[in-house]
Amino acid sequence: RNDGTVVTWGVNLDRTHDDAPTDAGFVAIACGKQHSVALRNDGTVVTWGGNSQNQHDDAPTSAGFVAIACGNYHSLALRNDGTVVTWGGNSQNQHDDAPTSAGFV
Repeated sequence: RNDGTVVTWGVNLDRTHDDAPTDAGFVAIACGKQHSVALRNDGTVVTWGGNSQNQHDDAPTSAGFVAIACGNYHSLALRNDGTVVTWGGNSQNQHDDAPTSAGFV
């Protein structure tokens, strides 16, 4: 929404709706197979939904992110310095093949 709140709908597998954030201040959202990621206006990342492949446990806890994206069971976040952070499932080398240098902004 334009007020920065998150709205979810559809099947509620793995608490994909129940655990969604209820506060405001979000500027982007991305969805995986059964998990979601949102980017706050302060550059922090929030995750909810399924966690079968560490979609939450391995999520970054620092600030400084400017963009997010999700695959089926993995997520990515772009830092303001141009580096990419990945977490979650790695069955297809989603992390192993991720770029490690800056320059993506």
